[in-house]
Amino acid sequence: MQISEIKNEGLSREYSVTISAADIDKRIDGRLQEVGSTIKIPGFRPGKVPMAILRQRFSKSVMGEVLEAAVNESSQEVLRQNELRPAMQPKIEIDSFDEGKDLIYKMGVECMPEIKEMDFGKIELTRLKAKVDDKEIEEAVERIAKDFRKSEPIAKARKMKSGDVAVIDFKGSVDGVEFPGGAGEGHHLELGSNSFIPGFEEQLVGAKAGDDLDVKVTFPAEYHSEDLAGKDAVFAVSVKETREYVDQEINDEFAKSLGLEDLDQLKGQVRERMENDYNQVSRTRLKRELLDALHEGHEFDVPAGMVEQEFEQIWKQFEQARDAGQLDESETSKGEDELKAEYREIAERRVALGLLLSELGTKNNIQVTQDDLNRAMVQEAQKYPGQEAQVFEFYQKNPEALANLQAPIFEEKVVDFLLEMAKISDTEVSVEELMKDPDEEDAPAPKAKKTKAKKAASKKAAAKKTAAKKAD
Repeated sequence: MQISEIKNEGLSREYSVTISAADIDKRIDGRLQEVGSTIKIPGFRPGKVPMAILRQRFSKSVMGEVLEAAVNESSQEVLRQNELRPAMQPKIEIDSFDEGKDLIYKMGVECMPEIKEMDFGKIELTRLKAKVDDKEIEEAVERIAKDFRKSEPIAKARKMKSGDVAVIDFKGSVDGVEFPGGAGEGHHLELGSNSFIPGFEEQLVGAKAGDDLDVKVTFPAEYHSEDLAGKDAVFAVSVKETREYVDQEINDEFAKSLGLEDLDQLKGQVRERMENDYNQVSRTRLKRELLDALHEGHEFDVPAGMVEQEFEQIWKQFEQARDAGQLDESETSKGEDELKAEYREIAERRVALGLLLSELGTKNNIQVTQDDLNRAMVQEAQKYPGQEAQVFEFYQKNPEALANLQAPIFEEKVVDFLLEMAKISDTEVSVEELMKDPDEEDAPAPKAKKTKAKKAASKKAAAKKTAAKKAD
């Protein structure tokens, strides 16, 4: 085998590889001998078929697998001899091959970058902490009580107002034709809940039990049913009953109705839940700051192919969100070229941080244990009551799904490892400050960079964007 390097630029390498005709013939003979040991041909015992006959009958059928094996083995040898760590599967392009002649192909490969570690002990981070005050507890308990309040018939006949409950029969039509899913009987509708099409509930305000009325609405342009989106509709509505909510008294009896001992226990559980929520947000903000510091503290080329692959995934998510009408104004006001530049920058940061965290985890022997995976599978299974066994079976039979489950666990363990070495100072802040989106800044958005990992903007990296929000 002959190997010639024809390109060496940055992380990109390209080689010309020649496998001699004699080597190919030898491989074909070896494969034909394997075939001959099992094949049955009239007039010959198994294993005694002459090579000339085997070549005549089977050389073309084994040629494909022989060439594939030759390319696979030789490409691995190219990587070994040149001490290369490929970032992605090498690209193979056959230059020439005819039976009885040399096989010549080009092999392109993008290499993993060389990453020099920074001094993690010099990283200084601020952990934001917010206290849960009694007022928040009271407000949360009031919301719980509101969720559990009951309605009763309006005793004294009066017109309905926002907050009342209308028990209605309804039947919808477009251009006089009823449509699937547009009818219901005995439906309880809280006026002002915005659970129906915009404009529907407002037209019931002022109605009384026994009233029949036509409610005229227009389906939103982004309505999930394309047959109805943007169209005018009329609902024939019959008000069967009007009801009003009765305030739920907040006391020990209410707490007991929820399965708790008393009101103090309810408040204690609410406080614990809110503290956990605040701690989780604090952890997320701290992790974000750590990733920013890592990104700024390392400069290395990132494989262009990996960036392109990541960008395509992000852009696909963006297109799905756009088609579903889920974009915010900051995205709809920008042109496609500007958005693509921003998302490509996000993709570059994701790849850079992914490579960095993977390298740090490997060098420091950070591993995801079977216990880690079992806990994660249990958490996933709890999302599907009654189907726990199927969830476990799914992960056992799908290595790719298991790898997707393992990846965030590995990342969090690497982050924990780095946080132990960093200098962290705690700062008490208000709940509003803790919950504030760190991307909500007045600074202009930085321009996208294409080559150096360090130069992708750290603030843009958290990807406030709808489609890219899961990046960090």
